[in-house]
Amino acid sequence: VQLQASGGGLVQAGGSLRLSCAASRSALGPDFMGWFRQAPGKQREFVASVTTSNSNYADSVKGRFTISRDNAKNTADLQMNNLKPEDTAVYYCYAEHPFWRPQGRWGQGTLVTVSS
Repeated sequence: VQLQASGGGLVQAGGSLRLSCAASRSALGPDFMGWFRQAPGKQREFVASVTTSNSNYADSVKGRFTISRDNAKNTADLQMNNLKPEDTAVYYCYAEHPFWRPQGRWGQGTLVTVSS
């Protein structure tokens, strides 16, 4: 299974961007899909995740970001509103299934730059 991320770019503070992550076809679709980000000089951190039953968000993005999932297409989108300069980072999508080997897969990063 491969993940393809898209949708990054440059936006002014207060603006919006939508990231999309698509998992290639597999007999077993992802159980868990999520987004992480890594800012320059910092460790990669959790942003948001979605399963078939719930979604979770980092405190720093609650109320501004929304993750959604299309199970038929094996995609997970991240709608980012009211972006702040501190949201600037490379965003990575992640997916996993307990029967995959390896269980977790990372997509390539997509750069989000928020100017003040």
